[in-house]
Order: sequence, then C-alpha cells, then structure tokens
Amino acid sequence: MTDRVEHQTSGEPADTGPAAKASVAGKRKALRPAGDPVAGGAMPGHQPGRRLHDSIARGIGIRIAAEDLKPGDMLSGEIEAAEQFAVSRTAYREAVRILAAKGMVESRTKTGTRVSPRARWHILDPEVIGWFLETKPSEGFVRDLFGIRQMVEPHAAALAATSHTRSDLEAMGDALGTMARLQLSSEEGRAADRAFHQAILSATGNELIAALSSSVAAAIWWTTLFKHRAQRPPRDPLPEHRAVFEAIRLRDADSARQAMALLVGHAFEDMQTSLTGQSARLTKVR
Repeated sequence: MTDRVEHQTSGEPADTGPAAKASVAGKRKALRPAGDPVAGGAMPGHQPGRRLHDSIARGIGIRIAAEDLKPGDMLSGEIEAAEQFAVSRTAYREAVRILAAKGMVESRTKTGTRVSPRARWHILDPEVIGWFLETKPSEGFVRDLFGIRQMVEPHAAALAATSHTRSDLEAMGDALGTMARLQLSSEEGRAADRAFHQAILSATGNELIAALSSSVAAAIWWTTLFKHRAQRPPRDPLPEHRAVFEAIRLRDADSARQAMALLVGHAFEDMQTSLTGQSARLTKVR
C-alpha cells in the first residue's frame, strides 16, 4: 500500500504489468542488504513494512556505515535516484532529510548532497548503531561501543541497587524470566534482554543516564543478534544477568557494579569471538 501511494504522488503513469512489477521489486530489493529486518524480523522501534523513505534512508545509511560511501562522496541527485530506485522524488528527498538529521549527509544548494565527515555523525543514535552492526562492524567501532557500555552500565547498576523501586525490580524480574523462557536466540528473548538493561538504567533515578537507554538497547539488540548469527551455539549469558539482578535486589551497590562490569566484559569477549574467531583478539575494553 505504501509503495503504491509513493508512485501515485510522483505524477508518473503507473505501469502495473508483470514485467514492470518485477523491475520495481528488483530495484527496491537492492536497497536492502542481506539480513534486512524488513524481510526477516523487526528492527527495534520499527515494524515490518516500514515507510518507503525510511527504507531508502536505511539502505544509504548502511552503505555509509560500511564505508561503501565515504565522507565527501556525492549522493545521487533526486531525479537520478528516483529513477534508479523506482520511487518518487518526494520519498528520496525525505530519506535524505532523515540522514541529514543524523548528521550523516549535508545538502547544499547547487552543489548537491555529500556524505558528512564522520565526526558529525550522531553515532549514538539507535538507528545509526544498528546500521553499523548490520554489516560486519570494524574492531574500532565494537571496542568503542563496549567501552561506552563499560563506562555507563556498571555505574548505573550500582545506582539502581540503591535507588530502585518495587516496580523497577518487577520489570527486571519479568524481563529475566522471559529471557530464561524464550532464550536470546528468539526475537522475544532479545527484546527481554533489552528491557532488562533499560529497566536498570531507568532505576537509577538519573534522567540523563536513563536517556541513554535507547542507545544501549540498540547496542545490546544488534550485538546479541550478530553473535547468534555468527556462533553456533553462543555462550549463555543468563547466569551473569541473574547475578546483576540479585545484587540490585539486595541493594548491594559494589556487587552490582562488579557483576555488570563482568557481564559487559564477557559480552565484549563473545563479540570479538564472533568477529575474529578464537585465534585473534580485539584490544581489551577499558
């Protein structure tokens, strides 16, 4: 339904023959790399059948994250891109606006749209994190991502141990139960893992730490998915999650901090195993 509306607004005559439909489908498929959540499971915060301009933005964003498009590279103009992807100029224009809002591209009158310098990218934006992790991410990006988690999450767990409410603890317990029942190999299990960490950040009572929950959640979702695609079977992290929960429940801040640091550290080790195999090691997270 969305695709039909986009073609109607383009002002072009609609060719609905079998050959035309196959051509359009092929061009749109080119926007989606292997493992596209549209085709095989929902990305956090998005529903299958996302709006067309979101899919276009995502396809370009992944190419930028994978360095297929490098800072300074020009994007196609509206007319050329609309023809290439069989979409309306309006849809492509909106996709560029999405990327510009994330700092990944910049448009200038008469000179067109270029990929922005990496320093301007909103790398902690949950969608941008996902775009990096949908392909094989670089060692540096993974190391930095887990470095941020090590800076934030152990301290958050210690704060949660002293500040949590009954409802916070119930949210953590419910998420932990779902993780145990459905496992992280399932989409529902990974969603529960995300909810567990978000509940801890929320329980700190610090709104600035809680504001990082969507970024942390995206990192957890995509790295867990990456590990389950790469490892058969991956290590079970549930005991480490239970240790964090118990320390928070007992209001033991030091134990909660240590348990979370161990959990994040082991998650990084799992990720490096997925990326490089047992024979190569990424630089240790500090």
